[in-house]
Amino acid sequence: MDAIVVAAGQGQRIGIPGKTLLSLGGKPLLAWSVDVCQKCDLIRRVVIVMNESEIERGWSLAKERDWHKVSDICSGGKRRQDSVNEGLSKLQECEWIMIHDAARPFLSLDLIERGVKAVSETGAAVAAVPVKDTIKIADDNGLVRNTLERGRLWAAQTPQIFRFRTIVEAHAALLPDVFDDAEMVERLGYKVQLFRGSYDNIKITVAEDLLLAEVISQRTG
Repeated sequence: MDAIVVAAGQGQRIGIPGKTLLSLGGKPLLAWSVDVCQKCDLIRRVVIVMNESEIERGWSLAKERDWHKVSDICSGGKRRQDSVNEGLSKLQECEWIMIHDAARPFLSLDLIERGVKAVSETGAAVAAVPVKDTIKIADDNGLVRNTLERGRLWAAQTPQIFRFRTIVEAHAALLPDVFDDAEMVERLGYKVQLFRGSYDNIKITVAEDLLLAEVISQRTG
């Protein structure tokens, strides 16, 4: 299996450019995910997708941390799906592909193993956790229109693992903006299997997330 680590976000909501190079627990945010990929026997190659201005730093990190599985570091696109597509274009002769957001630093070997087991059933599998909050749908004026059944709601995460030809087909379909890669596959009619993610597997989006990540890093790092 090969892996794409997406680190091309602009960091607009956190207010800091180069978010995935920020320090967390004494090492760059990006390193948390790639270190795990490097250690995972199930992963053969890693492609990192970064902002063009950060690629040189990415290669420096690869050398410093002995990321010998990193076969390419390429620049991302305007949208996340464009960045993933750039990563896909760097891989060939691949049966399975894992896609992970570098903004989720707490990737683990267990998560990857659960994903590999789940993807064999449908060819597409997504890490997810049950939603703990009550979710309401509101109109443009903030008035509640519906309350969703919490027991059937899951919050999607990464990693997401796919049969390579399936996700390439999905990207080639030139679909409009989507929330994640799984949605592209869903729209083509493929079944997507959820597997149990982790509540520690948070995404660094706003400054407050960094504070929580520091706490988690002390426990898991």
